[in-house]
Amino acid sequence: MYADTETVRRILTSSGDTWAVVGLSNNQERAAYGVAGVLRRFGKRVVPVHPKAETVHGEQGYATLADIPFPVDVVDVFVNSELAGPVADEAVAMGAKAVWFQLGVIDEDACARTRAAGLDMVMDRCPAIEIPRLPSRATP
Repeated sequence: MYADTETVRRILTSSGDTWAVVGLSNNQERAAYGVAGVLRRFGKRVVPVHPKAETVHGEQGYATLADIPFPVDVVDVFVNSELAGPVADEAVAMGAKAVWFQLGVIDEDACARTRAAGLDMVMDRCPAIEIPRLPSRATP
């Protein structure tokens, strides 16, 4: 397992409400689009990060994390495992509080680097699955 229940709860309820979703586009067939909708319903501001820099769910998109002109609390990663490590490193560099690698996104070295930098890190999990598991008293 790549994250304990407390870390998952802390990221979802206490790490902040601005989430950059790397890999999010207007393609409604992709998991990122649906998960972004769940995060929005849970009260999160979802910032799309995709080379197309599309506006998604009414939020301006950016081509890279570095292009985002405001602080981001959590970086949610929907890219292949081979590309995820550099995204985690960018999240650390930009001052995010946490990094979340989606289901199937695994990079042990990136996870270790991210945690060593003091960020919370979840790997191979999905917030859309975890949100309904939160105790009602823990929701924001």
